[in-house]
Amino acid sequence: MAYYTYILKSCIDGGYYYGHTKDTNNRLQKHNSGKVRSTKSRKPFVLHYVEEFETKSEAYLQEMFFKSAEGKNYLRQRQII
Repeated sequence: MAYYTYILKSCIDGGYYYGHTKDTNNRLQKHNSGKVRSTKSRKPFVLHYVEEFETKSEAYLQEMFFKSAEGKNYLRQRQII
């Protein structure tokens, strides 16, 4: 089964949210329906970027990388964010 690291972009403030999941469509729906406390006030979101991994731990590590200063620089250099 595949796991995904994803980046959502808020249509309200243009900010990004980083996460990992097994089902990106279901997760996006939860964010947009207000069921995720940390993104409730910034909805709606669009799926901005996705990477696929074989294991949950790989997806989680990539999420943590994206949240780091080095990861944000990586994303900016590749014009992802």
